[in-house]
Amino acid sequence: MNVRPEITISSLDADRLYKIIESLPANSFPGIDELEAELDRANVVDPKEVPPDIVTMNSTVKFVVESSKDEVELTLVYPKDVDSSGKSISVLAPVGSALLGLSVGNEIEWPKPGGGFIKVTIKEITFQPERAGEYHR
Repeated sequence: MNVRPEITISSLDADRLYKIIESLPANSFPGIDELEAELDRANVVDPKEVPPDIVTMNSTVKFVVESSKDEVELTLVYPKDVDSSGKSISVLAPVGSALLGLSVGNEIEWPKPGGGFIKVTIKEITFQPERAGEYHR
């Protein structure tokens, strides 16, 4: 697997995500170790210091899934905020975990449940709460 790009996460997102991880029953989420490893290696900054081209929680991001070449636009959300519109993705989903903290132009390979990898490339962040001045959403 390729070296993963540097990632930046707001301290608010990191705190909330660690709490979610701690609240999950053991072995209830196949990608929990990968998500926790990403949080552990992330550059954690104050929400007001998050660069405008970083995927944060509640960001809407356009990305390409390399295997299918499909361009997708989804909002990265906490599990409780996933809805049936098909326009959101949980941070606990493999692609959701992969998106967190990346910047425009980054690509990453991420383990899929059942084996193999998914590779995504960030094309654009159409909305980022921090860029919009929403630091405590």
